[in-house]
Amino acid sequence: MSGPQEFTLDTSRGRIAALRMGKPNGPKVLALHGWLDNAASFLPMAPYLADADLVAIDMLGHGASTHIPAGYDYAFVDWLHDILDVLDALGWTQAHLLGHSLGGALATVVAAGAPERVLSLALIEALGPPPWPGEQAAERLRKAIAGRRKPASVPRLIPDIATAVRARLQATEKSEAAARLLVERNLKPVEGGYQWRSDPRLMWPSHMRAEEATVRNWLVAIECPVLLLAADPAPVYFQPEIRNERFACLKKGEMHVIPGTHHVHMDKPAEVAAWISAFWTSHAKVP
Repeated sequence: MSGPQEFTLDTSRGRIAALRMGKPNGPKVLALHGWLDNAASFLPMAPYLADADLVAIDMLGHGASTHIPAGYDYAFVDWLHDILDVLDALGWTQAHLLGHSLGGALATVVAAGAPERVLSLALIEALGPPPWPGEQAAERLRKAIAGRRKPASVPRLIPDIATAVRARLQATEKSEAAARLLVERNLKPVEGGYQWRSDPRLMWPSHMRAEEATVRNWLVAIECPVLLLAADPAPVYFQPEIRNERFACLKKGEMHVIPGTHHVHMDKPAEVAAWISAFWTSHAKVP
């Protein structure tokens, strides 16, 4: 396969855009990006994972995928079913899941809830959803309800790609090249400049989250091999103490800490891909 092939998949909640890379007959790998990222998150690593049949999707509300209908939220549980719908649309009974950040959190819970569909997990900067204190549940609920009841904001006009790249770099630390890849896939041209293609509702706070005991129960239930790649320094929402405690819940886990940013897989694609390839070779069954 020469270069990424763009295509779409129809699912129960909308049309999902995707990039396909690698070997059509290679191990089946579904790649899931982080919050407000898109399928371009995996472009830097693709040349180093060329032996896999790698499909990277734009999750609903991101990149070139459709937005969910008015009146609905991007609930964590619904994204789980989007992933399973994508596997069904691809005709993949089983696959390896490769996830970064939010995508890694989703992959973790899919493996716990539908173990028969997941051959292995390669997770970058995630092992389940972010921790949160349950004593803040009522406060979070009130903020989420208030946020959803507000009138929709007017989409911001962005004069040029360079401005969008600078904004992305201010949001999270990463290389400029990584930011540009994500930004270019997430912009649509309009009169006078550009607008983000991602759904503004992705910024709404969630109504509810799983408490830590629930997350650890999910981790204990995972049956497949798990590779966890974590960046150093760690982000505030994935600190080493909680990361290590969660990792200890896994039946078959392997962890490596790599100096770098939260987008270490984009900034150091060869190094991260080498760990993933070695993991697939030594632990993961080929479908």
